[in-house]
Amino acid sequence: MQNHNESNEIEGVVVRKRRKGIYILPNLFTLAALFGGFYAIVMAMNGRFELAAAGVFCAMVLDSLDGRVARMTNTQSAFGEQMDSLSDMVSFGAAPALIAYEWALKGIGRWGWIAAFVYCACAALRLARFNVNTGTVDKRWFQGLPSPAAAALVTGFIWLLDEAGLLRGQDAWLSWTQITWIMFFLTLYAGLTMVTNVPFYSFKDVHFKKSVPFAAIVLIALGIAIINIHPPIVLFGVFLLYGFSGYGVYAWRKAKGQRTSVISTSTDEPEERGLHK
Repeated sequence: MQNHNESNEIEGVVVRKRRKGIYILPNLFTLAALFGGFYAIVMAMNGRFELAAAGVFCAMVLDSLDGRVARMTNTQSAFGEQMDSLSDMVSFGAAPALIAYEWALKGIGRWGWIAAFVYCACAALRLARFNVNTGTVDKRWFQGLPSPAAAALVTGFIWLLDEAGLLRGQDAWLSWTQITWIMFFLTLYAGLTMVTNVPFYSFKDVHFKKSVPFAAIVLIALGIAIINIHPPIVLFGVFLLYGFSGYGVYAWRKAKGQRTSVISTSTDEPEERGLHK
């Protein structure tokens, strides 16, 4: 034993047992996003649907930051990835489904809870597939509609109608029955689109550390000004366009004869062949 220690000292090798721990900074953002989803569920149970929608949108912002913070501080971990998925399931899977059901879908009986469950189940399937295919999907694209965007479609519709006053008084241009069925089809669309193979741009190739033209800063300022005109209408419009953009990309690639799948690995493996169609 003594000779072994001496040899280690001669070679200059110091063997230390690494302590396992959890990185605080990125997981704080993840926990904050989880709280946003939990807050949204509580507000929906209390009938405060505008606050429930705000909770989901806050969770979206925080969810977009935790990964970037982890990469910038070099604090990525397997624990953080799993924590992020569980947080997403609550904030962008269970919370939007419950909000939509409590707000309108429970008025159509079994069809309402079926639509809400389909959305919730598709969110779970989408997140599980994302975790499995992390190393095989082209980073520039999402395979199916990302769960935060799907949640924005569902809760953004509620926020839009509440803030725009479209449900109040005699000026309401939609009946409650029409609104309920719009929510029904929107919930189903958002849920099912999450589990398709349709490509949606991920914006992951946008690097904030690189210099950009002056015109880009002007466009960003212009975008902020446009959002401030009426945030519910503008933001819901943006997410609505994004929610349908994947099908446009899919049709364009199909027309050009290009491969529509975003799976970037070889088709030699039997379990991967069906992913490239």
